[in-house]
Amino acid sequence: MSAGPAPRLILASTSPYRRALLDRLGLPFDCVAPQADEERWPGESARDLCRRLAGLKAQGVAGHYKKAIVIGSDQVALRAGEVLGKPGNAERCIRQLLDASGQVVEFLTAVQVVDGPGGRTETHVDRTCVRFRQLDQEEVVRYVERERPMDCAGGFKAEALGISLFDEIESRDPTALTGLPLIWLCGALRRAGLAVP
Repeated sequence: MSAGPAPRLILASTSPYRRALLDRLGLPFDCVAPQADEERWPGESARDLCRRLAGLKAQGVAGHYKKAIVIGSDQVALRAGEVLGKPGNAERCIRQLLDASGQVVEFLTAVQVVDGPGGRTETHVDRTCVRFRQLDQEEVVRYVERERPMDCAGGFKAEALGISLFDEIESRDPTALTGLPLIWLCGALRRAGLAVP
């Protein structure tokens, strides 16, 4: 007896980085832009912020696609306890990277899976620590001009040339730094009934 078609899988994101990561699993999926106010609440910890935003994105989209499995994710970067946003322009990106020189930046990546057919929701937060080597202004300017990472938390693309800025990365899941922890996600999707090879 056939189990029937697999439920629709939706990534609640328009991020090309998350899309490329989910593509690795070889599952058909759609991307839907989430509508979420990403303002940090007063007194909210970085961990609570990224968990809440991942949930807002996943649940907001799941509300429109009740029979789908929906993935929402969010990432927060911290240096010495200060939350770092996406730089947005080259000048702020250069400043952010120079400030990170010789420092450790912590990345918290939250993911929530809303399993509409199964009536379950799972949430996970992955932690990655990046130790930057000593950087000088000339190489940082050259890097920013070449890679244009202004839309990335922390101001770099670890999956590309940004890897050259580091002395060390400490992580349970290298995909978390790019924005979607696939090791945990594969397990969550299997528990939701999807055949992940």
